[in-house]
Amino acid sequence: MRDVKRKGTDMRISTEINSTARHVGEERAIELIAKAGFDCWDFSMFQMAPYDYKNRTILMGDHPLQGSDYAAFAKRLRHIGAECGITCNQSHAPFPSNSEQIVPYLLRAIECTAIAGGRICVIHPHNDHTAEQNAELYARLLPFAKECGVKIATENMWNWDREADEALPAACSHHDDFVKHLDAVNDPDFVACLDIGHAEMRGLHTSSREMILALGDRLQALHIHDNDRHRDNHAIPFTMDIDFDDVARALAEIGYAGDLTMEADRYVTAPENLERDLDRLAAAAKRFRETVTGYMR
Repeated sequence: MRDVKRKGTDMRISTEINSTARHVGEERAIELIAKAGFDCWDFSMFQMAPYDYKNRTILMGDHPLQGSDYAAFAKRLRHIGAECGITCNQSHAPFPSNSEQIVPYLLRAIECTAIAGGRICVIHPHNDHTAEQNAELYARLLPFAKECGVKIATENMWNWDREADEALPAACSHHDDFVKHLDAVNDPDFVACLDIGHAEMRGLHTSSREMILALGDRLQALHIHDNDRHRDNHAIPFTMDIDFDDVARALAEIGYAGDLTMEADRYVTAPENLERDLDRLAAAAKRFRETVTGYMR
């Protein structure tokens, strides 16, 4: 799939659909996201393989992404988006990716990404594996992703120290380790998705700015949300403590050419307030876009 380099003024805004879909389903979620003014939708596929961590097994249910008609469902979502004037820009595969049970669903997630029209599928690394260990998983997935015309993006993760009450290092949690993960795979179709909130958590000794500058043009996707620079709040941008002006400046410095994808999934909570909340989220996304493009001029 050919990459299209866009100017800053053409930068698209997107948001994950899971927080809305859990109230009204994926089809209606896409319609509401389009109505709010987003250009794209991020295909959340967590219900494809919901994981029971206690018993270490996938919980089987009746979600279309788990059944034999998953491809038709992804195609239907693409059609609904097209009717509403928005496209799928990226996706998020189910996790934890270290479960061998989930590996077939990671391949399914890549396939569904392509069917829906997305260009990048975000697949978590195993939190406690080294770059070389995680590279083994990505090497298994990349040939199929290439066939589908989809890039795989890894993401910066975190663990938690209950005694210190702060984040602990995990795969890609520091900019140096993130670069090591990319280097270990060393493939143009293996890229970075920077989670802005994760990068700002206390205890990880990095920042969004340091991450962005270290990743450079290998940064091709974002998860954007706010927090108190302590916990992973997943709040709407500009409502807590992250300096989004500094984030925007760093993105401009590397000439970021990807989309601006919101992941404020704890912000959209009440079904009766969905339209209001999505309107506010879209307004925050547009504000951030204006800040980024302002530095690119």
